[in-house]
Amino acid sequence: MDKAIGYIRVSTERQANEGVSLDAQRERLVAYATAQGVELMDIITDAGVSGATPLCRRLGGADLLTMIRTHKVGHVIALKLDRLFRDAADALNQTREWDKGKIALHLIDVGGQSINTGSAMGRMFLTMMAGFAELERNLISERTAAALQHKKSNGEVYCHHLPLGYTGLDGKLIKVDEEQIIVAEIRDMRRGGRSFHKIAADLNGRGIIGKRGGRYYASTIKAICDNAIHA
Repeated sequence: MDKAIGYIRVSTERQANEGVSLDAQRERLVAYATAQGVELMDIITDAGVSGATPLCRRLGGADLLTMIRTHKVGHVIALKLDRLFRDAADALNQTREWDKGKIALHLIDVGGQSINTGSAMGRMFLTMMAGFAELERNLISERTAAALQHKKSNGEVYCHHLPLGYTGLDGKLIKVDEEQIIVAEIRDMRRGGRSFHKIAADLNGRGIIGKRGGRYYASTIKAICDNAIHA
């Protein structure tokens, strides 16, 4: 089958609004389909969507999967693997299903070359690429976690939203006595066996205001109890 569906994606709202990256991807897909002699039926777009979101949970991604199921197409075309997938299991499971339906995935730019999973060699390269993509994502996550832990250990501001009990001054965390009292009370209630929901309800019932002026929620209390900076 010589019919294809294209897929393009950008991660940020700025890219989506300016449209430069989307337009560039679209042009590459159209040119590739023409060169390959396939009919590009449609190009599905996800604008301002993280690649970490599984394909089936993206608005455009869900449309892509529906079109593949309901149209007789033989090809899916994307610029790079990370436009479609970031998780190796997601990539391999989905493309394995496409293989069963005789649908080939085409990636236009793989180190300056293109591959498609319609061949054994293309399938092997995809498997390797998916594994390395997930490795890179995990390494970045580990480095980020290590950097945050280092900042916490050294009393440095480590995120945009300061934790309850602290303010920031010249990149350093400074204790706020009034908030430290609330933190201590939360931790005491938790050690006493009270649930996150009950602790939040207690604080809200007494009119105690949260860090940014709002109410307390179970997730807020859990984050405070789990934060190593309060240990």
